[in-house]
Amino acid sequence: MKKLSKRGNMNERIDVVLRKFSSRLTSYPPGMCPLALYRSLLQISMNQTCGKCVPCRDGLVEVDKLLAAVLRGDGTHDTISKMESMCRMIARTADCAVGVVAANLILNSLTEFADEYESHITEHKCIENVTQTVPCITLCPAHVDVPGYVSLIHSKDYAGAISKIREKNPFPTACAMVCEHPCERKCRRKIIDDPINIRGLKKFAVDQISADNVDIPAKNVSTGKSIAVIGGGPSGLTAAYFLSLMGHHVDVYEEHEKLGGMLRYGIPEYRLPKERLDEDINAILSVGDIDVKYNTKVGRDISFEDIRVCHDAVYMGLGAQLGNRMPMDGANGKNVIPAADFLQLVANGNPPDLTGKRVVLIGGGNVAMDAARTAVRLHAKTIHVFTRKRDDYTALESEIEGAMQEGVRFRTLLSFLNIELDDDDAVRAVWLQPEIVGEYDNMGFVMTEHSSNYPYRFLCDYLILGVGQRSDVAAFEQAGVPCVRGRIDADVTCEVKDMEGVFSGGDCVTGPSTAINAIAAGQVAAFNIDEYLGYHHKVLSDVMLPPALPNPCIPTGRAEIEEKDPFERRRNFDFVELPMTDEEAFRESGRCLRCDFYGCGAMIGGRGE
Repeated sequence: MKKLSKRGNMNERIDVVLRKFSSRLTSYPPGMCPLALYRSLLQISMNQTCGKCVPCRDGLVEVDKLLAAVLRGDGTHDTISKMESMCRMIARTADCAVGVVAANLILNSLTEFADEYESHITEHKCIENVTQTVPCITLCPAHVDVPGYVSLIHSKDYAGAISKIREKNPFPTACAMVCEHPCERKCRRKIIDDPINIRGLKKFAVDQISADNVDIPAKNVSTGKSIAVIGGGPSGLTAAYFLSLMGHHVDVYEEHEKLGGMLRYGIPEYRLPKERLDEDINAILSVGDIDVKYNTKVGRDISFEDIRVCHDAVYMGLGAQLGNRMPMDGANGKNVIPAADFLQLVANGNPPDLTGKRVVLIGGGNVAMDAARTAVRLHAKTIHVFTRKRDDYTALESEIEGAMQEGVRFRTLLSFLNIELDDDDAVRAVWLQPEIVGEYDNMGFVMTEHSSNYPYRFLCDYLILGVGQRSDVAAFEQAGVPCVRGRIDADVTCEVKDMEGVFSGGDCVTGPSTAINAIAAGQVAAFNIDEYLGYHHKVLSDVMLPPALPNPCIPTGRAEIEEKDPFERRRNFDFVELPMTDEEAFRESGRCLRCDFYGCGAMIGGRGE
């Protein structure tokens, strides 16, 4: 008689379960006790043990009991010592990776969260009474009320949705186009299927009614105070918007002839049409009492000291618009250019002629992808992107995928050695060293080392260096503004160290980051400047939210933003994304679980913090 096996079918069924469950691991909510997280991971390892070796089979169970005692508030310092001793034994003697990795996981927790263990032992609670918060609101740097405006979109109140966004972010249109949507990363909808397409819904709202056609909140009476904002990018204009609504007069000093900063001069037209950016800027300026001084560079046209004397407070939102060059021979050669400078040339209407040229780009961030896709549209013959590690591809996956679709070629595990110039000091080739992968570092990134393969020469006619940007702080350093490694020294409240009434935030403090982080910094600075001036204003819309109804939690597909065909979009700089349909937006907004009312621990009056 033939033997029958159901093992294959059983494994397939288990794989289906694991695929459905895996997203839960990435949707642990903000505010969760890290020790509870470690215990849940430990228990997964306990379930994976084959049971043959004692250290793994019985030792992990004992570690779990000790960790449970700590979480209950029954643990002592002796409990921690026993955990550490037992984990070291398991890591040393377990037969396979299940026990070794699980033990090392707990050992790492004892180091990484030593303060949390101490609080559980001495105070019998988490540090600062950790509680779950609404993930999308917490993970949005500006803390926009995401469930609120998604519910308004579902009710077809698009103007109300824009007003709700503007309570914290005056750039609803720009963020609808280019935001990296960190709010989606831990969306609780992932427990069921996929995260809500939050950016897509925001884009649908601003596509229905332009931001400059939506009424702004009522402005406070004039305070008679005057604030200088240096830099008219997303951070500076956000600060100007909120300060003006509070009743303060704002003077914006902008070195370019138009406002927008890197939103205008660093993001290509195919991602953010500038007429759409102007909708946000027009709405901001419509608040009134915001005077913009264009083509005014601090240190050239006016001194920082004069600005301080003329105003009650100063906010510096300089951005990081200067591209970095590598410290090597040939970096200043002809046709060698930082990615940020390259994008600004194109934005200013002075694009280089790349027709038929072989373009090489070093770097894998979002700016690098923007430069690569821009080179495609400037009719380059080939575009090759080189990085040393796969981890160097920090751009959004959608941007990398879009570049691939448009013909950009990617190579990794190649370190950049030097630039070869011809007799006319123009780039002729780059030299690349093959790499091999090694161990992972403490942050989980793989390290590399030189391969035994010889370096090789790669011909190119145009070299773009996507290796970061920096801020133009020279004039401010000369004026006594404290700077550390080219960044203004300001704290999390945006106050500049040892300078009364001077604030700074965004890329010039943190280094190159995202638009939403710059916006968040401008918002924080505005409210702290208001407090510094002796006030405590609030900026709220009068939008009423629809009632929150329980969601049936039926698994439903996520509505994605579609794009034009790659062969069509690579021919020009037209906007590449296609609009959502009414049906898609209605269904997608209906997937929201309304975590501001249901399912999260931090609640005030029925609303999440």
